[in-house]
Amino acid sequence: MISCRNLSRSFGSTTVVEGLDIDLPQGSVCAFLGPNGAGKSTTVKLLTGQLRPDSGEATVAGWDVLRRPLELKHCIGVLPDRLGLFDHLTVEEHLSMAGPIYGLSRPETEARAGQLLHVLGLEPARYTYADHCSHGTRKKAALAMALLHNPRVLFLDEPFEGVDPLTSRVIRDLLQSLATRGVTVFFTSH
Repeated sequence: MISCRNLSRSFGSTTVVEGLDIDLPQGSVCAFLGPNGAGKSTTVKLLTGQLRPDSGEATVAGWDVLRRPLELKHCIGVLPDRLGLFDHLTVEEHLSMAGPIYGLSRPETEARAGQLLHVLGLEPARYTYADHCSHGTRKKAALAMALLHNPRVLFLDEPFEGVDPLTSRVIRDLLQSLATRGVTVFFTSH
């Protein structure tokens, strides 16, 4: 489901990812561990098409990351390290906005959003603006956006960083559930 060969990326004279090889089958969970600055976020960006490698190749869910970026984006979910939320949108508005981007109809978006708000314990924050949410609530809202379209592969950059133990448990249980349903999960952690 995720495969890369000799993936490398440098920024100036600093090599951040060098000769990376990965083979992850469908339904697997991979924790990509390392200290800050080890290239974990860069690897996620390379595997999701957000960044071009200097060398190497990668396929995710059968799609070449560089040659088929639009097809790739419809079958993956990404929780970025910076979350990507808009301060003046509510949790529910973020989900309503994300649905059509992934080709979901309004009824599909509403149904999926309702499920995710429930599963992630976001119902109390449904109408809260992102800039008024705790870090853990913001992280769960961004995770809900990544899951909205039922991706086949999920990339999570530091999903447990800065969240309380209860939120960590909710995220961990969700990841286990997704893997049992055949979703491949790749997450970073330090």
